[in-house]
Amino acid sequence: MNTDLRPSQPCPFEKVFPSQLDRNDEFYMWLAYNQAIDAWKQDEVPIGAVIALGGEVIASAHNQRDSTRDPTAHAEILALTQAARAIGDWRLNEATLYVTKEPCPMCSGATLMSRLKRVVYAVADPKMGCLGGALDLNALPHSNHRLQLTAGVLEKPCLDLVQAYFRMKRREDS
Repeated sequence: MNTDLRPSQPCPFEKVFPSQLDRNDEFYMWLAYNQAIDAWKQDEVPIGAVIALGGEVIASAHNQRDSTRDPTAHAEILALTQAARAIGDWRLNEATLYVTKEPCPMCSGATLMSRLKRVVYAVADPKMGCLGGALDLNALPHSNHRLQLTAGVLEKPCLDLVQAYFRMKRREDS
């Protein structure tokens, strides 16, 4: 497996360092946003994820699909793996995942299978999102687990980031 970092890409967005006094959904989403900036700098699709439990961050990751050549190396999957290791259990019953874009089918399934309490995402994905965008895996009628969902937290900055990245990639390809 090649784990070498890809060439750094200049990112016109700055990281945000929110006050730690109010650890609300915006606080954790800014941390996920910062992870997305790290992804951009490694020439990865800028999606970031953070998992919080009891007011503390137990995992944080960003997309690493290209650098690892692993199709499962999405921010959410990497964060779920870190979180399970951090608490020593695959059941993340009281944890919340914060992610800058609505999870894809694979990641949505993983959030359900890990028994997360909540998923908070910034940008809805009507093409591939599976927590209400293109499909809603959370609404499967025979599922034995339901996530609490919150959408649209810091939607504009997260959308601006991902759209700018893809504009840059289209310019490089032309």
